[in-house]
Amino acid sequence: MDVLVQIIASGLTLGAMYAISTIGLALVYGSLNMLNMAHGALLALGGYVCLYAMTVLGFPAVAGVAMAMAVCGIAGLLIYHLAARPMLASRNFETQIFIATIGIGAVLENVILRVFGPQPVAQPLKVDGAVIIGSVYVPNQNILILGVAVLLMAVVAFVLNRTRMGRAIRATAQNRDAAQLMGIRIGKVYAQVLMISGALAAVSGIMISSLSGLLPNMGGDPMLKAFVICVVAGLGNVYGAVAAAIVLGLLESLIQYVFGVQYSFAILLMLVIAVLIWRPAGLFGRTQVVRM
Repeated sequence: MDVLVQIIASGLTLGAMYAISTIGLALVYGSLNMLNMAHGALLALGGYVCLYAMTVLGFPAVAGVAMAMAVCGIAGLLIYHLAARPMLASRNFETQIFIATIGIGAVLENVILRVFGPQPVAQPLKVDGAVIIGSVYVPNQNILILGVAVLLMAVVAFVLNRTRMGRAIRATAQNRDAAQLMGIRIGKVYAQVLMISGALAAVSGIMISSLSGLLPNMGGDPMLKAFVICVVAGLGNVYGAVAAAIVLGLLESLIQYVFGVQYSFAILLMLVIAVLIWRPAGLFGRTQVVRM
C-alpha cells in the first residue's frame, strides 16, 4: 500500500506538470496547425523570470509567478507577430513555422544562458514540509503543484467553454473559414492562443524547476514529453491531452519503480508507438494528422 501511495503521488505530480505544458501545445496546434518548438524555451524563460522577480526584485511568490506568466505571454505574442503571422499565407506554413520556432527556441535558450549563466540554480518558489500518508511522506511541494495544475486546468476549461474568447478559439479550431465568415477575427484569436500558451508554459517551467532546478536548456525534456502526449492524445485535442498527460505521468512513475529511472522514457516511447500503431490519429483524434 505504501508503494502504491508513493507511485500515485509521484505520478500525479508528473502528470500535472506535463498537463499544463501540453495544454499550451495542444491549443496552438488546434487553432493554427502550428507546432511551437520554442515551447521548451518558454518553460525555461518562465522559471528564470520567476527566479529574478523573487530574488532580485524582491517580489512575493504570487507576484513572481504573475510576472513570469506576463513575460512568457508577451513572448508568445511576439512569436505570433514576428514569425507566425508573416507565414500564415504560405502554402508550407506548418513546415516553415516548425523550423522557425526551432530557431526562436535556440535564440531564447542562448539569451537565458548569457544573462543567467550555465550553472544550475535552485528555484526559490518552494514549500517545505510533507504530509504523511501511512508511512509515506508526500512533499507539500508536490501537493502545491497538483493543486495549481488542477486550478489552471479548471480556468482553461472555463475560458474555452464559458467565455466569448473561448468560443472564438473553439470555432477557429473547428473551421477557420467558417469562423471568419461569422465575423471572428482569427488573427486576434491566434495571438490570444499563443499568449495563453506562453503563460501556461511559464507556470509549467516554474513547477518543473521547483523540483529539478533551473538550467537554460531545462525545457528540452518536458517539451519532448509534452509533444509525445499531444501525439498520443491526438494533435490539437486539449481535453484528451490532459487525460493522456495524467495517465502517462502515472505510467512513468510505475515504470520508474519497477524498471528504474533510466528505462522509463524508453519504455514509455515503446508504449506510445504501440498506441499509434493501433490508433494512428491518437487516442482521442478523429482524423489523420498531416505528417511532416
